[in-house]
Amino acid sequence: MLVLLAFIILFHITSAALLFIATIDNAWWVGEEFFADVWRVCLNNTNCTEVGDTFEGYTTLQAVQATMILSTTLCCIAFLIFLFQLFRLKQGERFVLTSIIQLMSCLCVMIAASIYTDRREELHSKNKQFYPLSSEGRYGYSFILAWVAFAFTFVSGMMYLILRKRK
Repeated sequence: MLVLLAFIILFHITSAALLFIATIDNAWWVGEEFFADVWRVCLNNTNCTEVGDTFEGYTTLQAVQATMILSTTLCCIAFLIFLFQLFRLKQGERFVLTSIIQLMSCLCVMIAASIYTDRREELHSKNKQFYPLSSEGRYGYSFILAWVAFAFTFVSGMMYLILRKRK
């Protein structure tokens, strides 16, 4: 049981780390001369521009920003609730509250990555001043980590739903 508990804790911490990296790091859309995320666009590693009101489709990026932040926050809250429930639940009870919050985190990261996937071409083609070579870009590792974090948070949420507190 102790090995299973250690695996679940490590899996949850890995999920949170993936969410933090995907949210913060500047590599959702990359090219030879630029890299971008939902916060800023950088050309040649030196000329960085914050995404603001002048950005076409700014509200779309705000939705991605908000859901990624919410996902990361919910993942951390789920971990704290899991630790609390670990010592407070009676034997034989399930970690349902932790599972629900972790699955909400999963839903939020799925929404963020789906919005970006759907609107990526529109965002980059309408903002040529930010993305001069947008047609030559590709998805970066932060975007891929967001989808991996989706899978990890889903599996983690399901593990909590199935897990019972044992002696």
